[in-house]
Amino acid sequence: MSSRHREIACDESGFTGSNMLDPDLEIITHAGLHLDQETAAEYVALIRARFRRYSAREYKASQLLRHRIAVEWLLGTLSGQATVHLTDKTYFTVTRLVDLLIGDPSYAAGTSLSLDLRPVARTLHRAGPVVFGAPRWRAFLATFVMMMRHKRYRGIDGPWVARFLQTLDGMRSERLDPLLQPLRDARPQLFHVLNELRDDRSPVPPPLEPLIPALFETARLWSADGSSVRILHDEQSALTPYRVAQVGALLRTVSPNPEPLLGLTMLDSRTDPRIQLADFLAGVARHLATAELRNQADPYLTSLLRPYLAPTSLWCHQSSWHRLTTSR
Repeated sequence: MSSRHREIACDESGFTGSNMLDPDLEIITHAGLHLDQETAAEYVALIRARFRRYSAREYKASQLLRHRIAVEWLLGTLSGQATVHLTDKTYFTVTRLVDLLIGDPSYAAGTSLSLDLRPVARTLHRAGPVVFGAPRWRAFLATFVMMMRHKRYRGIDGPWVARFLQTLDGMRSERLDPLLQPLRDARPQLFHVLNELRDDRSPVPPPLEPLIPALFETARLWSADGSSVRILHDEQSALTPYRVAQVGALLRTVSPNPEPLLGLTMLDSRTDPRIQLADFLAGVARHLATAELRNQADPYLTSLLRPYLAPTSLWCHQSSWHRLTTSR
């Protein structure tokens, strides 16, 4: 077993809170990089030299993306020192719907440790828009999102609960009923979960919070050799001490190290160059992965991104995943 300790600087791109169905931000990326502060500062200084017309305090990936050479340099330079976890937010929403109603809505749900119901979610995600039409399927998912967003209405008598159940009951299809009927029959579990979620220290994680499984997968990748990791993360209110502790407890069940996660420290990307580089990488990765999802990608840039991608990314679109992960 390795006794190494690593600091992994992390940031995300595409986070929209619990608004999981934004058509302009289909993906959320979570980048983690292992780099000492001095080297990171040198890299950021090199990038800043190309962006004199922008703010001296902080540069963002959106600015970097205007310069292809800088993107190529970044992806070439950080290779082997960073990882990127991808989450298709609509697919994530479907997995949460399935996990909450008929699965085990624990901190393991949504991670690579909970795959039993993934085929159900995958089938619904792919077939739902075909069977019901994309607008109707999206409206159905929107009722689920709204039910889970409105915490003060999470009692079983809340108006969004009734609207969701009514919408779910109306989704009838001979092809998909074998999958939808168990969801319709799951009211007791839904009511139980909604009541559990009233407590901020619930064993059920926030249902529409993709950063939690992404954090788990990033920490698991970097501690897979037995190392202990400390996460340095851009400021994120979703990553409360309790939730981070739950992620750490889950990691201990699969790690060869009894203490794989040493903790999480919040840092400001404007002042820490490691976090700023993670921000660059997360933003570039989201842009390139979105281009592949829309079949508008540059194959060479995709090839540069490929070594970073976590195999446990939550992705359902087969052809784009093949292009993202397979050399051509």
